[in-house]
Amino acid sequence: MLDFNKEDISDVLVRYNVAMEKTMTPDEAAEQLYPQDPLLKAVAVAIYEGEEDDVIEALDSLLDAGKAPLKLIDEALLPGMALVSELYDQGIIFLPNVMMSADAMLEGIEYCKSKTEEVPEAKGVVVCHAAEGDVHDIGKNIVAALLRADGFDVVDLGRDVPTDEVVTAAVEHKPVMITGTALMTTTMYAFKEVNDKLIEKGFNIPFACGGGAVNQEFVESYSLGVYGEEAAQAPKFANYILKNGADIGKLREEFHHH
Repeated sequence: MLDFNKEDISDVLVRYNVAMEKTMTPDEAAEQLYPQDPLLKAVAVAIYEGEEDDVIEALDSLLDAGKAPLKLIDEALLPGMALVSELYDQGIIFLPNVMMSADAMLEGIEYCKSKTEEVPEAKGVVVCHAAEGDVHDIGKNIVAALLRADGFDVVDLGRDVPTDEVVTAAVEHKPVMITGTALMTTTMYAFKEVNDKLIEKGFNIPFACGGGAVNQEFVESYSLGVYGEEAAQAPKFANYILKNGADIGKLREEFHHH
């Protein structure tokens, strides 16, 4: 028998981030992740705090220092948001904070765009919608905000979206991924319909579905379905697709919930 006393065991069982959480406030955790450069740090702090005016002010300092507006999206704004996502993934901050940060960051992107004639290169298009018959759109709004904050171009079709409209958007925008959210169990079958219509049109686009009404088993019962338990997975799916291609089987394997 191994010679453990009780204290050792409890140490072994504590996951590192739980320990970190107890000893560190969210602000302290953020402090460790900020960039060294004071001007870039100011942007990251403003995004973390969800303060739109501070984001603009911090960007102005960088613009005054001669930085190109679009470069600031990649060098200041996206890293600031990535830090917020990291803290969210570790369970240190919560969704309302992430949403405020995403808003502040998007405001910053718009500001940078307004300072130049150049058009930024989006990573790719994602079509988002809430299922036909479903009027609850908070989940979909979060998904759209997090995708935008990660540099994707989002076509937001809104809520209670007819299945044909989703397919039309796929034809028109050639997205890397489609997302659907459903809160009411009466509406989840619309996903199957979207799926079948996409296949009819020869599309092989991952269709990431989530929301209170659906579970993994249901979503994976149709061929394009990839189940997303949390809104924060949407950008992860989309980035994975850009990097590794739109292989539904691989996506399911990579993000499967056991």
